[in-house]
Amino acid sequence: MRLVGNMAGIWVSTLLVSKITIQSGTSVGETVLILAGIALVFTVVNSIARPVISTVAFPLYIITFGLFALVTNALVFLLTGWLASQLGMPFQVGGFWPALAGGTITAIISAIVVSALGPDRR
Repeated sequence: MRLVGNMAGIWVSTLLVSKITIQSGTSVGETVLILAGIALVFTVVNSIARPVISTVAFPLYIITFGLFALVTNALVFLLTGWLASQLGMPFQVGGFWPALAGGTITAIISAIVVSALGPDRR
């Protein structure tokens, strides 16, 4: 479910932020596969890099009352863009501010999709 949520979030980010681009495929299926690959990279980076960044930046989280989490989202999004381009995926992030917007949008959309599609946890 997290992968589907990240796919939706990244797709919405490319629609709303002009400096975040994905070169779409020739068909809908190819575009979905490209989004799935990018979302997989994002999920892996989020699972590995975020705990490291959060641990190192723990004092900044405290000083900023948690607002540094937005910067962490942006760094993870930038790292995903760089890593995806190194792997030959057609995903580009045009700097810190687009990454900040894209990371925030992706987090919000992903949370909505996962909560809507996820199992009921009663």
